[in-house]
Amino acid sequence: MANTIQKQKTVRAPNSLRKVHIRKGVLKYANGSCLIESGDTKVICSASVENSVPPFLRGSGKGWVTAEYGMLPASCAERIARERNKVSGRTQEIQRLIGRALRSVVDLNLLGERTITVDADVIQGDGGTRTAAITGCFVALGQAVENLLSRGALAVNPIKDFVAAVSVGMVRGKPVLDLDYELDSSADVDMNIVMTGDGRLVEVQGTAERTPFDEKQLMVLLQLAKKGISKLIAHQRRLVKI
Repeated sequence: MANTIQKQKTVRAPNSLRKVHIRKGVLKYANGSCLIESGDTKVICSASVENSVPPFLRGSGKGWVTAEYGMLPASCAERIARERNKVSGRTQEIQRLIGRALRSVVDLNLLGERTITVDADVIQGDGGTRTAAITGCFVALGQAVENLLSRGALAVNPIKDFVAAVSVGMVRGKPVLDLDYELDSSADVDMNIVMTGDGRLVEVQGTAERTPFDEKQLMVLLQLAKKGISKLIAHQRRLVKI
């Protein structure tokens, strides 16, 4: 399968996204869902609504948005064991990142005392699974909120802005947008950028894997990410109304 995927890849410009498809409402029982495809990375995102909140929010009138993330066993070339009893540090980091990204654009006071849990299940991974998960989870969250509004459970939309994410990096001395696995594994610098629809930064995760980077390169990568995220948010705007 890995060899087949590799043969199907097409050459793209360093400043262009992989081909993106987002299909909304793919699951029957979820309050909101979508399938996001970014190149050969595919993630199913679903949102579930509960009329309760964590103990630290009880009686506050505020709601909560949280996330869970996982990779299916056959999502990569080598089987990934299911995390049955304890999730790995990587998984914890990613699901906390998704939760922070979504909460950054939600007014929890307007949500009321309910929790929206958004699940991101990677069915095929080829780099950028966490960034695709954030972009897709926003769509699932948006559909769940639309359903609450249509039922009269919410009077006002608590979503204030769009949010999406993309990876960037320095590969062989050149800035590259939206790293697949091959590019990511050879990158000198690797970053994941989360940004809102109005261009504000939510999170910047940047690491010099091989060669340290300077301030000028950082600004180039941020601008490249902004360009990519604006295109991802254009996809979201066709699917979610806020």
